[in-house]
Amino acid sequence: MTTASVNERIQLIVKGQSKESTCSPSLAKGPWEFDGGPVAYGPGASSEDVIPSNSPKQGALPDEYKTATDEELHERIRAAKKTLGEKVVILGHFYQRDEIVQHADYLGDSFQLANAAKAHPEAEAIVFCGVHFMAETADILSADNQAVILPNLAAGCSMADMADIDSVTQCWDELTALYGTEADENGRVPIIPVTYMNSSAALKGFCGENGGIVCTSSNAEIVLKWAFERGQRVLFFPDQHLGRNTAKAMGVSLEQMPLWHGRKQLGGNTAEQLMDSKVILWNGFCSVHKRFNVGQIEKARAEFPGVRVIVHPECPMEVVDAADEAGSTDYIRKAVAAATEPTTFAIGTEINMVQRLAAQYPQHNIFCLDPVVCPCSTMYRIHPGYLAWVLERLVAGETVNQIVVDESVAADARVALERMLAAKPL
Repeated sequence: MTTASVNERIQLIVKGQSKESTCSPSLAKGPWEFDGGPVAYGPGASSEDVIPSNSPKQGALPDEYKTATDEELHERIRAAKKTLGEKVVILGHFYQRDEIVQHADYLGDSFQLANAAKAHPEAEAIVFCGVHFMAETADILSADNQAVILPNLAAGCSMADMADIDSVTQCWDELTALYGTEADENGRVPIIPVTYMNSSAALKGFCGENGGIVCTSSNAEIVLKWAFERGQRVLFFPDQHLGRNTAKAMGVSLEQMPLWHGRKQLGGNTAEQLMDSKVILWNGFCSVHKRFNVGQIEKARAEFPGVRVIVHPECPMEVVDAADEAGSTDYIRKAVAAATEPTTFAIGTEINMVQRLAAQYPQHNIFCLDPVVCPCSTMYRIHPGYLAWVLERLVAGETVNQIVVDESVAADARVALERMLAAKPL
């Protein structure tokens, strides 16, 4: 029987009891092993990405949570949840390890979890098992009397860190100097900013302030249509691949999608290229989805004739083009759930979700395109030890690891997020 736990697979690999491979044996350690060291994303797909020096760090976790067995931690989590009742709601992202997902009150992608953050006014605390930008979004959308808690403050996102407010503001100033600000005869302004959900609250606020919007992988096309109704072109950040794949599917040519390199004059482009553009792409990416390649797809097709290849639109364009389908995490989940006949699925997205699908639907042959077990570095920072700790502190009347977005940023970010929530996926 296929295990839903990526951690169990990694432990077997490190112990030499599996012939599989992992990108880092350090993934077998508890995340607290990395809390006291240099600022880093930690082992996994983002380990080599450059992290900002001011990134949040997690303080020391009490020893009792480090030494407890898995079952002891699960029991403590269940007991704390029972005591807290409706005072707490736990939101879990699809990419979380199975040991966390089993305790989530709601499991979803970033669009669904943003909605869920608004849907529980009875909860005094929202424990967000995801990464930092998701917890920020929950704080922006939740009520003032609700505390949003991130179990491990070191759970950031390398893609989100690839676009910062200073470099995006510099970009915007250069573009508005080039384009001006006057609307055309159809009332469309020269440029509309669109940020992917995987970005800081400051960038969401930037979009709200400048007539822009937030998107997720599930509603990116709808959001771009919204933006083109209001603007002649779009500045899309931080993920170049989602922007390129979405715009290409809408008929925008690659020549009309220049890549903007932060802190380079005109992003490394000519004025002519930018004047002819429809979508200006930021030079950011997801290190998880960057691991997928066409060779993996070709190998899957050779070994499993008739295989159904589905990848996430954060994958590079050539991977999306070679796949049978591309869609959000929820799209992938629904595609597997809807298959009525035994099917072989080769999936290009984060391994925790793929592994869970494989265990949930044993009638299918489901595997990750990347043969190396390499989860998201930052999602993997959320461990049952941290979840037990934050819940038991709530039981004791103490709120730890609260994420608070200053209202000076949250007000504009809320505008951009509400526009996103109105752009419902088809």
